[in-house]
Amino acid sequence: MSDLTGKVAVVTGASKGIGAAIAKSLSAAGAAVVVNYSSSKDGADRVVADIKTNGGKAIAIKGDVAKAADVRRLSAEAKKAFGTLDVLVNNAGVYKFQPLEEITEDEFYREFNINVLGTILATKEAVKHFGPNGGSVINMSSIASAGMPEATIYSGTKGAVDAITRGLATELGPRKIRVNAIAPGGVETEGTHSAGIMGSDFEKAMIAGTPLGRIGQPDDVARVAVFLASDDSSWLTGERLAASGGLSAGAQAP
Repeated sequence: MSDLTGKVAVVTGASKGIGAAIAKSLSAAGAAVVVNYSSSKDGADRVVADIKTNGGKAIAIKGDVAKAADVRRLSAEAKKAFGTLDVLVNNAGVYKFQPLEEITEDEFYREFNINVLGTILATKEAVKHFGPNGGSVINMSSIASAGMPEATIYSGTKGAVDAITRGLATELGPRKIRVNAIAPGGVETEGTHSAGIMGSDFEKAMIAGTPLGRIGQPDDVARVAVFLASDDSSWLTGERLAASGGLSAGAQAP
C-alpha cells in the first residue's frame, strides 16, 4: 500500500459512501484525516470512530462546501488540529436523474453549487495551507462527464470538474501541487440504494456493460485515491483516472 505516514488529508462529503471509504483508506495508509460533512453528523462520527478504533487520527468538521465561510473554517480548523494540509479530496457531490422537461433552476444551482463551486472553493482554501513540498488535490469526476441521458445537469457538473482539474494542474504545478480526478462508474453506495438504482434494470445494464462484470464498491475507488494522494503518483497531474471496471460512456452512473 502507498505510504501516507505524516500526511494530513481533508475529505469532503466523507460521512458515507465513497467519501467514507476514502477517509478510512487514507488513514490506513498513515494519514491523519479530516472528515467533512454537511448534515450527517452521526455518519461522520462513525467514520471518525472507526478510524480511531483502528489506531488512526481523525476529526469531523461540519461545513457546506458551497459556502465560502464554511470552507475557510474547514481549512483553518484542519490546520489547527493537525498543523498542516497535504491532501484534499473533493468528494462532496449531489446528483438527480431527470429528463430535460423536468429540469429546474433550483436543481441546476444545487448541483453546480456543490459539485463545481464547492470543488473550486475547497481547493482555493486548502492550498493556502499546503507546505513548501506541495501536495495532492483529488477531484471526484464521473464517467458521466462524457454525457448521460436524463442527467444533463450532473453530466455538466462533472464535465466542468474535468476542465477544472486540467486547468488547476497547470496553474498549481509550479507550487508542486498536483491535481487529478477520479471518474467512477457505477458504485454501490447509500445514495444509489436510496435512488432506487440497486436492483433496477439500470444496475443490470451497468453490470452488463462492465467488462469486469460487477458493480463497483467504495473501496475500489478509495484505493485509487490513496495512490493519487501518495508519492507513488508524483509524476501524475492533470489526469482523469476512470475507476469503472471498464464501463465507459453509454451506460454511465454517478
